[in-house]
Amino acid sequence: MFDIYTIIFLALAVFIFLRLRSVLGQRTGRERPPSNPNPYSVREGARSGGDNVVALPGRTGETPPRPAEAVEPSDRWKGVAEAGSGVAAGLDAIVRADRSFDANQFIQGARSAYEMIVTAYAEGDRRSLKNLLSKEVYDGFETAIREREERGEIVETRFVSIDKSEVTGAEQRGQTAHVTMRFVSQLISATRDRAGVVIDGNAEKVSDVTDVWTFARDVSSRDPNWKLVATEAGQ
Repeated sequence: MFDIYTIIFLALAVFIFLRLRSVLGQRTGRERPPSNPNPYSVREGARSGGDNVVALPGRTGETPPRPAEAVEPSDRWKGVAEAGSGVAAGLDAIVRADRSFDANQFIQGARSAYEMIVTAYAEGDRRSLKNLLSKEVYDGFETAIREREERGEIVETRFVSIDKSEVTGAEQRGQTAHVTMRFVSQLISATRDRAGVVIDGNAEKVSDVTDVWTFARDVSSRDPNWKLVATEAGQ
């Protein structure tokens, strides 16, 4: 039987295929905006989030909540977070606020969102980004895209693989759930100037990239979507 996360993932996959099929796996955008060390980093103030959303797993319609006691606390986050850790405590708090939350399904959705957002950024697809990011994060991305366009630069990037995706932080702040993900990926990326000369990166070399992204959702809302509220370079 399909659960709500599967439905949302399928909808997300269709969205990606229809809107971004010409660029997935080809150009995703890793050039660095002028004032930031990481292509996806934003000001510290961006951590507070905004009004737009990213379509990650959430609840919709009349999906019945899972009883919190259905899984032993010590086993609930097996493979996701160490029992007794701060991450596990944060996930426990999220589940108490939203019993439909499933960390494993969330991780899979976050992986898809990661690649989709990177792709849209490279293509300068403002429409897609505006619906996927918080206002502050979107403003940072849009500024970098505009400045890149003014310089006549083109970014060519291919995803080789996403080697690791893990939850590194989780907490419930009032009515808002926050989950931080660490992505380790391999990319081939190069930035070309107006003449087509590579001015950053390498069009033939695979590079290891680590990003840390934080997603948030108002669990009191009927809107099932999550939003990307902060990004930074990872170690």
